[in-house]
Amino acid sequence: MTGNLFRAPQASAPGSPVPFDPLTAVAGVAATALLAAVAVAAGALTRPAGVVAAAFGSAILLLAGWPFLALLVLFVFGSVLATRYGFELKQAARLQEGTHGERGVSNVLAHITIPTALALGAWGWPAVLPAGGLEVLFAAALAFGASDTFASEFGVLSGRARSLVSGAAVAAGTNGGVSALGELWAVAGAASTALLGLLLYWAAGGPLVAPVDLFAIAAASGFAGCQIDSVLGATLENRGYLTKGGTNFLSMLATVGVAAVLLYAVGGPL
Repeated sequence: MTGNLFRAPQASAPGSPVPFDPLTAVAGVAATALLAAVAVAAGALTRPAGVVAAAFGSAILLLAGWPFLALLVLFVFGSVLATRYGFELKQAARLQEGTHGERGVSNVLAHITIPTALALGAWGWPAVLPAGGLEVLFAAALAFGASDTFASEFGVLSGRARSLVSGAAVAAGTNGGVSALGELWAVAGAASTALLGLLLYWAAGGPLVAPVDLFAIAAASGFAGCQIDSVLGATLENRGYLTKGGTNFLSMLATVGVAAVLLYAVGGPL
């Protein structure tokens, strides 16, 4: 019964006896669309990005269940707060996100594609990605997103940075540049997201893995992914081989890989 609490009403899937409830599904999708519309109205997302967020968010809700969508929503909310903090200073230094702090389609896709793919994988192939594995990998992916966003949005305000690759001093906001303040916020972003994931899974009757393992793996992987992002930024992105969205996507993919290895190492469900 525990596993059932994590699944939104949906069409039958391999290994899932949950019946499809059209009214609940429609209500869930409508609520997701409303949240995306609020984000657009608040200037957090562009209109096209809002459409993408609503579509992918609805898929996550229907495939995985409300705890996973809720964690995604909280990640977005935290990212908006981080982006708006000290915005005038960021804007004066031309280091702000977008024109007025809004995030576009490429940014949304870079952060939502992999979580949605994980939800789809667990729904369609539960023998390959059990529900407990989804809990950990999904939380780890968003822990990376929060770690990277917090490190960038708060770290840039330190006014100083060093390249994670060469150690040389670089201007604040330079791809691959890190600061003590940014690294502290990177830890905070990863750890807080892992904790929120744990609490949401608990509220739905889980988690399906040891809580300590879930928290430690998601937080550690999220922070590690943030460092990978800095390395890719300092090397491939600065040389024009990757866009910012591409760097974020590959770093999140690496984060999930790190989390999978750690989960396997502790005998987790993979």
